[in-house]
Amino acid sequence: MDLVPKPDQVVTAASNVAHKVLYGGLADLRPMPRTLIDEGTLREVYHYRPSGKVKEQGDPVLLVTPLAAPALCYDLRRGCSLVEHLVTLGRPTYLVEYGQVSFRDRALGMEHWIDEVVPTAIREVSEHAGGRPVHVVGWSLGGIFAMLTAADSPDLPIASLTVVGSPVDVKQVPLVAPLRPLLNLTAGRGMITRTYQALGGAPRPLVRWAFQLSSFQKLVTKPVAVATHLDDTEFLAQLEAVDRFTANMIAYPGRTFGQLYHRFIKGNALVTGSMELGDRTISLADISVPVLVFGGATDGIAPAPAVKSVVPLLTGAPEVRFEIVPGGHLGMLTGRRARTSTWQVLDEWVAQWSSPAEGVPTPTARKKAASATKTAARKTAATKASAPKKAPAAKKTASKKAAPKKAASKKAAAKKAAPKKGASPEAIGANPRRRYGSGGSRALSK
Repeated sequence: MDLVPKPDQVVTAASNVAHKVLYGGLADLRPMPRTLIDEGTLREVYHYRPSGKVKEQGDPVLLVTPLAAPALCYDLRRGCSLVEHLVTLGRPTYLVEYGQVSFRDRALGMEHWIDEVVPTAIREVSEHAGGRPVHVVGWSLGGIFAMLTAADSPDLPIASLTVVGSPVDVKQVPLVAPLRPLLNLTAGRGMITRTYQALGGAPRPLVRWAFQLSSFQKLVTKPVAVATHLDDTEFLAQLEAVDRFTANMIAYPGRTFGQLYHRFIKGNALVTGSMELGDRTISLADISVPVLVFGGATDGIAPAPAVKSVVPLLTGAPEVRFEIVPGGHLGMLTGRRARTSTWQVLDEWVAQWSSPAEGVPTPTARKKAASATKTAARKTAATKASAPKKAPAAKKTASKKAAPKKAASKKAAAKKAAPKKGASPEAIGANPRRRYGSGGSRALSK
């Protein structure tokens, strides 16, 4: 809102305030309808039901949630929901979440998610979708779980892997880097270790506080931001949805939190590309499926350099691509700008690595098809308008004779105009004029 608001801004602001007071908010927080298809210990696999008359087709997508964060990260609100976007396209969409973590789960370690939860979810989704390979998408710690699972179980039916905001090099995380030398002074017997052992993990209030601390500047300036955006309905609705997301944080199991704290935060275990888990070593170089990596331009929890560090470690993947997209840690996944950046690239990537005959068009392809249909309709209308009502028999005979020649010339022209295989300017990374200004957003292909 301007310093001196215009009349229409005042009216909109008053309407927004009234709507919030009378109805409790502006955001459409209805969840996308879904059905439980599999469950186990801290494992719930859901299938999102098709939207309206849209028919599901193509290879399925499995969304892997991180620990402590609710599944709302993928279904934040209507209009800013990755789930809604995929379902509307007709893509079979699934999600694995973990339910509420309690004190009785304190003995569960990372092995539970990498050996049981994520692999089982992938197999169940593939079976439910008719045996098709699965496109696995993981955000934050969900991306790390997905990578470790794919590296440890190469026999899983995975079509591609997408990692969104998953930091591999913790030294490049500003919130953690200054504290690491101090944390290592305690030799594993510091206050943090004693606290999570006594509590059986990281409780919900602590997790919520940590997430808010990561965006402390936004938290402090929030009242001012609200006051200056009272006329921006979309801004206020997004703020409401993020507040609900933060309020629904989930606790960490004790042993898992200990592993993440000691191995990732203190030890920076994944920076070399491998880590010890149980009785084995898991190496990211063993990932044998295509990998798409997203970094957020303003992500404070997982800055783009910390995420990009995984690219040179994925030496076994047939293709690795890195994209910098607008937004912070949550915004890059489900913010307002994600609709025209992250989601569009993800659509193209999934289409590129899907079964050849699946027939699920991307939004870009749909727009092109619609445009081509309109152009053809205009040409047909123009031809009908210019054509004479009745043509002499001689002219009809001549046109029949000329038809084969015209058809042959059209076929020859089509052959000349046909693009070479692999040279599509719409392919991710093939177009030097990226949608995003940063040079780092261009894909890195091997």
